[in-house]
Amino acid sequence: MDGGNSLKILYVETLDAMCISWSKFHTSVFLFLGIVPGMRAYPLGNIDLQVTFGDHSNFHTETLIFEVVNFERSYHAILGHSWYAKFMAVSNYTYLKLKMPGPNGVIMVSGSFK
Repeated sequence: MDGGNSLKILYVETLDAMCISWSKFHTSVFLFLGIVPGMRAYPLGNIDLQVTFGDHSNFHTETLIFEVVNFERSYHAILGHSWYAKFMAVSNYTYLKLKMPGPNGVIMVSGSFK
């Protein structure tokens, strides 16, 4: 979660691990500045993916457009602040918790310090 930008980034290694074909990419018009210090960076394209939080009894699903990049990574994806509004999510970085409303109560996602 990155509350400081609006980008939604998916790394190509993550996309490959999900067995999603590169043929589903769309041409991206984005140019990243400040992601790679002193250089312009271009995504490989973008892709529409359904993202779901919760379980079968209480979940929230939205379609998000991710910019697909071939950068070295520490994460699987980065979700910028625009998705918080779409899911009406609130995060607590101290406790690595994410909460959002679901049809049957609050959905809580817990992170790991590992």
